[in-house]
Amino acid sequence: MNYWLFKTEPDAFGINDLIERPQQTEHWDGVRNYQARNFLRNEIKLGDQVFLYHSSCDKVGIAGIAEVMKEGYVDHTQFDPDSKYYDPKSDPDKPRWYMVDIRFKRKFDHILSLQEIKANPALADMQLVQKGNRLSVMPVTAGEWKILLAMAG
Repeated sequence: MNYWLFKTEPDAFGINDLIERPQQTEHWDGVRNYQARNFLRNEIKLGDQVFLYHSSCDKVGIAGIAEVMKEGYVDHTQFDPDSKYYDPKSDPDKPRWYMVDIRFKRKFDHILSLQEIKANPALADMQLVQKGNRLSVMPVTAGEWKILLAMAG
């Protein structure tokens, strides 16, 4: 099993939206970065655990946990001209973008803030806290996962 962090803007889709979905499950679509796409397509596996990270909001940080329920498959929104994720250069025979399905597992009692994460010296090497990191999907080590779970309570 591997561990991941998925960033989301809660005004568009947050942990509460995931909780409200049928079976508390949703596809994670709209990723339009090649490195993040490669994680979705090639590395994220069934049963992997995911921190849901709220960004671009008042309370930035980890809101809770989800589990991968379906491995990478073609993101259909790239072909839909009415979708905000439409990509006119995508070809159905050679799709560019992929997604996974995730299911809600746990909501933290409080958002584990970016400031709290940055303040922990044991997390200094975590990809999330590195300067210039803007990936919306990133790996988390098993050690980082354990530390963050303990911090969340």
